[in-house]
Amino acid sequence: MLDVFLLEGQLVWNIPLMTGLSCIGVLYVALLRTHSELKVHPTQPLLFYSSLFLLYLTIGSPLSTLNHLLFSLHMIQMSILFFVIPPLFLLGIPETHTPIMKGISLSPFVALVTFAIMFFFYHLQAVLTFLTLHPFIHNSYLFLLLLLSFMIWRPIVREQNKQFAFLSGILLLPACGQLILSGLFGSVTNPLLSEMMASLCITPAGLNSLGIFPSAFNSRVDLIIAGILMMGMHKFALLLTARLKYKIVERDLTGNG
Repeated sequence: MLDVFLLEGQLVWNIPLMTGLSCIGVLYVALLRTHSELKVHPTQPLLFYSSLFLLYLTIGSPLSTLNHLLFSLHMIQMSILFFVIPPLFLLGIPETHTPIMKGISLSPFVALVTFAIMFFFYHLQAVLTFLTLHPFIHNSYLFLLLLLSFMIWRPIVREQNKQFAFLSGILLLPACGQLILSGLFGSVTNPLLSEMMASLCITPAGLNSLGIFPSAFNSRVDLIIAGILMMGMHKFALLLTARLKYKIVERDLTGNG
């Protein structure tokens, strides 16, 4: 019970984010009603609102704090944020509104390379430790990664660019490999967990006595699982996007949906 009591103050809901996402949801409905000429597949609103729900669940709910406990949970959070939410959001927007993004985005290749470099450095222990000590910089860093992820997924979703999708997987390998190698050979610390425990004034010895982790928990295995999970979820997101795109384009626009 002590661990639940201590974490209770960290488990909060982000009300401003909920308000902002609700406004986006209302704006989406207003745009669809204003532009009644648009061909909207029945699943597109579901995909759009699913992306908003997942975004809030990932960064605005108490789960965002619990994800700091394990690197594997953290990587599930990052994978949903950067690999699942952007394609769902883009798939939920009718094709007519795509040019709006073209005018404000970088070249997809530049966005991909920038994202891959930033994502790799983000999970270096020294960088992650620095970011956890400076919340504004940390949040800005993650926000930039999220913007870049939307730019990366646009050609995959809209143009079904399989070569670019393959390249995105290749450029993410260093970040995945870094986690796996750290688990195999490096020193194992979790700056996110350390920052959260520091805010609760809990020492490493005190953390072990809380019994939050199972007795068989191994932090090295946790890092290895985190790297594997990231690769697996990226591949899953690519397959899911291709499947949903087929359902929307091939069945709806041909009159069979």
